[in-house]
Amino acid sequence: MKFTEFNFLPELLEGIDASNYETATPVQEQVIPPILEGRDIIASAQTGTGKTAAFLLPVMNQLLKNHVDGQTGALIIVPTRELAIQISQHIEGLSYFTNLSSIAIYGGNSGDNFVNEKKALQMGADIIVCTPGRMIAHLNMGYVNLKKLKFLILDEADRMLDMGFLDDINRILKAISEERQTLLFSATMPEKIRQLAKRILKEPIEVNIAISKPPEKVVQKAFVVYETQKFELIKMLLKQTKYKNALVFCSKKQTVKQLTRDLKKSGLTVDEIHSDLLQAQRENVLSAFTSGRIPLLVATDILSRGIDIDTIDLVINYDVPGDGEDYVHRIGRTARAEADGIAYTLVGEKEQNKFSAIEVLIGTEVEKGKVPEALGTVPEYLPRKKRLTDRKPQRKFYRHPKPRGKN
Repeated sequence: MKFTEFNFLPELLEGIDASNYETATPVQEQVIPPILEGRDIIASAQTGTGKTAAFLLPVMNQLLKNHVDGQTGALIIVPTRELAIQISQHIEGLSYFTNLSSIAIYGGNSGDNFVNEKKALQMGADIIVCTPGRMIAHLNMGYVNLKKLKFLILDEADRMLDMGFLDDINRILKAISEERQTLLFSATMPEKIRQLAKRILKEPIEVNIAISKPPEKVVQKAFVVYETQKFELIKMLLKQTKYKNALVFCSKKQTVKQLTRDLKKSGLTVDEIHSDLLQAQRENVLSAFTSGRIPLLVATDILSRGIDIDTIDLVINYDVPGDGEDYVHRIGRTARAEADGIAYTLVGEKEQNKFSAIEVLIGTEVEKGKVPEALGTVPEYLPRKKRLTDRKPQRKFYRHPKPRGKN
């Protein structure tokens, strides 16, 4: 389905065309029409399915059709500042030929930003993207007026609940109009999300797109090695694999720092993102990565859901993530917008059980790549479950009961 078939306003179609959007993804086809009809939505979709544009485009179209100066029209709540920045950049691109105003509100920035946020909340911005904690800080000051809000969007709702933002979300809900259209997007649908949806949505349309499955266009491969072999292997993989933008995930920020230093010593152009960096530093690094000035980025899971760049064609898990959902979100950073992508995972000798659990979740056994002979002997892939099934059946011996004596 072409975007021209949704009957968007001409000025919005100009932004769509300038953003090189032509054909809608499945989630966009299913979500955009009911939003335009004024229906509430609860949607579960894997990363990289185009869900951001799925809610932005119809919301922006309706705000343009019923524009009111000096009034906030849409509030988008997200779990991380990185995601707030990404969505804000999407809005800027799509709204370039319109008169819609927008602002991203998140913590960790300067006092000047807080002043600008306060002004936007007082004067009214058409679209506000915010993190829960920062919005609460403004609400506590008493000048926020969202009583005429038309749209509320909760993006990555499962992540927000996992991060403990439920109380903040409830507080924000009390401050906004009940006569609104609510859109809830979540990668997974645990019971706590369904309870939240039941409480805040009105007769919603439910959309489910491939929950907990990696994008089909991602070529997955795992390399089973000893922990001490990981650095040499990742150097080989990065030098052998052609990529435009590559993202390497580590589970600990100390590993991110050490790996980044070692890769720089190897002559690679690389930078890092983790929670020890100031917000301005993170934004500068992300901007350099997005523009291609830095083709390789090493990061913690802070970016597993907080980055939306179509040119990422290689993801490497230096450490096996803690659970299957994190794995899906990590490798979902690639193969976006119908592009192809590669996802490598380095499985240490003590990480085999975790990776086996991930294979169970995604419903497939990931191909095990051949480790270069130069690295020496590698461990066999024998997670606990496989060890049990591969174990040879043992013969059982039974003792015959002693014959009972006659009475």
